[in-house]
This record gives sequence, structure tokens and C-alpha cells, in this order.
Amino acid sequence: MPNTTNTVMAAKAEIDAITAEFFGAFDNRGGSEADVDRIRRLTIPGAVIVSTGPATTAYTVDEFIEPRRKLLSDGRLVEFSEWETSEHTQIAGDIAARFGEYRKSGVMNGEPFEGGGTKSIQFVRTPEGWRIASFTWYDQP
Repeated sequence: MPNTTNTVMAAKAEIDAITAEFFGAFDNRGGSEADVDRIRRLTIPGAVIVSTGPATTAYTVDEFIEPRRKLLSDGRLVEFSEWETSEHTQIAGDIAARFGEYRKSGVMNGEPFEGGGTKSIQFVRTPEGWRIASFTWYDQP
């Protein structure tokens, strides 16, 4: 019989790495180019990304990537990064849910800013490993 604790620990480590890679996809500090295309490698086909707030918007992965690629590469948003500050991940077989707080900072149109919010990520285990099935976020006002 497999060691369930080790299996869960291995899954959690992989989910932690995927989450960090997702957050890192937007990093353009020090003049580096944000690698938003990596989001396609981290998600399953048909993944949904949802922003909440005054208007709830659901995006396909491509609908989410393209405006962010432009924003992070045209000079409007520079020195940008975001990072997770706390999280709780629950794993059950081939599904997992992560709920976490995050912070972000950068310079938008010449003005430094900081912010944060909450993100919820749902994962599924695929033959290629864990992948994001959906991602929802709420920015604190």
C-alpha cells in the first residue's frame, strides 16, 4: 500500500512549484521580459481564469494572457512582481484547491504602487503532472 503522507507531500510540493511559477510569469523586474506564455504550460486545455470585483470577468487562457503580455511589455507596467504571502491547500486524490493571499508591486505609468488580494486555484492531476484547471482572484480595494 502506498504511503499516503508521502504522496500528499509530493503533490503539495508540485502544487507549490506550479503556483510559484504562475506568479512568476508576470515578473518584469530589472528589465526582464515577463513570460506569460508559461501559463499555457501550467493549465489544462479549457482552463478558466476569473477576476472578481466591481465586474466579474471570465477569461480563456488566451484572453487572459494577451492583454497582460501587452501591459507588461509596452512600458506602462514595469518593475512588476507578485507573490503569495499565505496559503491553504487541500488535496483529495487527483484534485486540489488552494486558497491564498498575495501581494504585488510595480510602477504603472510612472507611479509606484502596491496592492494585494486573494487568489483561489483549482488543480487537477494529469498524466503530465498537476495543472491548473481554474484560477480566481480578488484584488483588495
